[in-house]
Amino acid sequence: MRIHCKVVVIAVCFGVFLLLYFLGGNAADDPLLKEVVEEEEEDSNSSPSSSELGRDVAAKFARKPPAGLGVRPEEPLKGRKEGKTINRGASVNAKSKLRNNVGRPVSRRSQAEEVMHLAVVACGNRLDETLTLIKSALLFSLKKIKFHIFAEDPLAPQFEERLKQWPRSISAKFQYSIYPITFSVGNADEWKKLFKPCAAQRLFLPVILKDVDSLLYVDTDVLFLRPMDDIWSLLKSFNSTQLAAMAPEHEVPKIGWYSRFARHPFYGVTGVNSGVMLMNLTRIRHTMFKNSMIPSGLSWEDLLHPLYQKYKNHITWGDQDLLNIIFHYNPECLFIFPCQWNYRPDHCMYGSNCKGAEEEGVSILHGNRGVYHDDKQPAFKVVYDAIRDFPFEDNMFQSLFYPIQTKFLDTVNTLCGRIPQVFLKQVEKTMRKVYEDKVVHHVRSHK
Repeated sequence: MRIHCKVVVIAVCFGVFLLLYFLGGNAADDPLLKEVVEEEEEDSNSSPSSSELGRDVAAKFARKPPAGLGVRPEEPLKGRKEGKTINRGASVNAKSKLRNNVGRPVSRRSQAEEVMHLAVVACGNRLDETLTLIKSALLFSLKKIKFHIFAEDPLAPQFEERLKQWPRSISAKFQYSIYPITFSVGNADEWKKLFKPCAAQRLFLPVILKDVDSLLYVDTDVLFLRPMDDIWSLLKSFNSTQLAAMAPEHEVPKIGWYSRFARHPFYGVTGVNSGVMLMNLTRIRHTMFKNSMIPSGLSWEDLLHPLYQKYKNHITWGDQDLLNIIFHYNPECLFIFPCQWNYRPDHCMYGSNCKGAEEEGVSILHGNRGVYHDDKQPAFKVVYDAIRDFPFEDNMFQSLFYPIQTKFLDTVNTLCGRIPQVFLKQVEKTMRKVYEDKVVHHVRSHK
């Protein structure tokens, strides 16, 4: 009897041993549990708690759904938010973090969504000039641009039609909105006739574009000879009080207009030119501006009309004069960028006086005085004609740079034409950069 009992006990023990053996073997052969066990061994130095281990195992099962559910491994379940991690107070395992990111493309959402804003006001016969300006910005810039086009009613459909004709590769680089000419305070007809048709519209941009944080305003007779990204980056150079940036009206006080003829206050020694104006609209909207009319400050919108009423018989250059008056009383609000960012005939027609352009080349060409459309300053007209006539997607060196370079030979008898390097240096540098980005890097990526 005792021998029989011993045999039974041994048989039961052996059976239990075999059962545990087979169960353990099957578990070890499961690749999902193997992965969990291996990770536990790899991460043993970090001593995870039991709750962390449970979350890790659950995560593994979540990433590897059982066969037959019809979910592709590379496609997330619909409605799931990717890339969002919640820290519940437990220590995060660095190795599992790296493993989760393997094969996941680096997110460029912030770069893709970063848009530069450019505003222009077009009235009368400025359609072609404005389109050439927009074209120059798109040829060289890197980030996407949102154009805010303020136009008289007859011009709006013409802008729509012409912009829709541009190649898809160019259209992908920009967005645009077209606005009517509007003035929020005072007499609209009086504002519209101030200096040039519709020029005063720029004064009301902070009021109209309430959802835009920062903006570059340019006159229609402006051409970009380098990426707009570069002047846009100057916003980061503003100190805590600065809210706008412009270039001096002149470099030499004794031949400057404001220093000789102005009958109203103006900024600094030579005044500023408003043809290229970089603005932090948010700061403008929230600032109370000092003035000569009342002891307390006035908001931008409340300041414009009384300021105009006080000085309208003393100003010559309209809205630019009003801006000079505003920043005369608020100089701490203005950032001054150098003359190559707003290069005008005045910088060369009396002899070269823009040192920045001599050293670095012209960054933004401003053809005021109508020089794009007459023969008074042929050096400016050469650049304008070349950009206007350049076919999109052609080779920029062959169809843009070399024609400019060749036609400059016909301008050497003029003061501005005698310094071709000032006009060509930056545009050549920019074209080389565009060529390297589009061609050289493209070829390397396919090797």
